[in-house]
Amino acid sequence: MALLEASGVTKRFAGLTALDHVDLQVEEGSVHSIIGPNGAGKSTLLNVLTGSIRPDGGTILFDGQSLISRPPYEINQLGIARVFQSPEIFPELRLVDNVTIAALAARDGSFRLNALQHPRRRGEVRDLAEEVLADVGLKEYARFVAKHLSRGDKRRLELAICLAHRPRLLLLDEPTAGMSHAETHSTVELLKKISEMGMTKIIIEHDMDVVFTLSSRITVLHQGRVIADGAPEQIRGDEAVQEAYLGGAHL
Repeated sequence: MALLEASGVTKRFAGLTALDHVDLQVEEGSVHSIIGPNGAGKSTLLNVLTGSIRPDGGTILFDGQSLISRPPYEINQLGIARVFQSPEIFPELRLVDNVTIAALAARDGSFRLNALQHPRRRGEVRDLAEEVLADVGLKEYARFVAKHLSRGDKRRLELAICLAHRPRLLLLDEPTAGMSHAETHSTVELLKKISEMGMTKIIIEHDMDVVFTLSSRITVLHQGRVIADGAPEQIRGDEAVQEAYLGGAHL
């Protein structure tokens, strides 16, 4: 069953068509990668899905509800969270405070103090933050200030912030960009662990080893159009993909 279904999504910037009638179906519980050369429209598509950019045409349904014209915060509260190319964190706060803010927002629906909330319940939110930090391997750094983390650990922290929302769909924009080999391996293992929880994910990634390791389905964009969609082995052997994405080289 499709958790997310986009049909005919189109976006133009002046004379450039960034997305040209893009169709996308993401099955619940799947890891769906979107690949393509630079300028193919991948990040634009994520921006449309999260409400940062309004499409010029097409429909987008998440669990049967339209996302068109909804602001980003409403889309987030419906159950969609995004990890950006550059980590989006609160650098001057401790790790546990970064994640606690997200957990409070998820509980109350906005960044506001619930004056009637019993202190014990607020303690439960802090416990949840520490639990999520443990899930991503950062529990021992919970009281560290976030700006002192490595790039790989900042990415883990941003992932923890997203997970504190308990999203149904997690969007990851180049999750291993700028990481060392060791950090990439660690991140892949973490994403496998999250997959075991049953969380649906859309991943944009240039590292083909990461793509083929994690994906259950792959969509290929080229010049704003979908040129292939299928299981990893189908994509690996697709001649159109090899020509458009790798200049004819084999994946």
